Amino acid sequence: MIILGIDPGYAIIGYGVIDTERKDMVVDYGAIITPKEDTMPIRLEAIDSSLKFLFEKYKPDAVAIEELFYFKNQKTVIQVAQARGVIVLACQKYCGNIYEYTPLQIKQALTGQGRAEKAQVQYMVKAILGLDSIPKPDDAADALAVAICHSQTSPILNSNKM
Repeated sequence: MIILGIDPGYAIIGYGVIDTERKDMVVDYGAIITPKEDTMPIRLEAIDSSLKFLFEKYKPDAVAIEELFYFKNQKTVIQVAQARGVIVLACQKYCGNIYEYTPLQIKQALTGQGRAEKAQVQYMVKAILGLDSIPKPDDAADALAVAICHSQTSPILNSNKM
């Protein structure tokens, strides 16, 4: 099963692609970066175009997305929510098999501790995937963590489907 994990944002969107049927599960990871000098509509279009490219290249069977958590900055939460809307729409158009996970669920799946520190989660991403180093940027490591979380959850029993 090919899983695309996504860590949503509007400036940096982390992505991680894993294939659960391969011994070396990591297919690719990285980040979609939108220039801060671009207007929001241009940034949203860039996110959509980049995701379309990833879907066409990797043809994932499922997409796992980290749920938004509350931000103190209202301007930031609105921009992230707009980008997340574009991300969810692209996932629906190009795959349709979308699952959401809270940060707590992701941390629990990777470390056994729902309140784990970011460094612990990153270390477990490296260990589980047999990587030489922690994936960079952090958003890519977070996206791989979401994909791993989904891979450890039976789709039949999964109540996180959107």
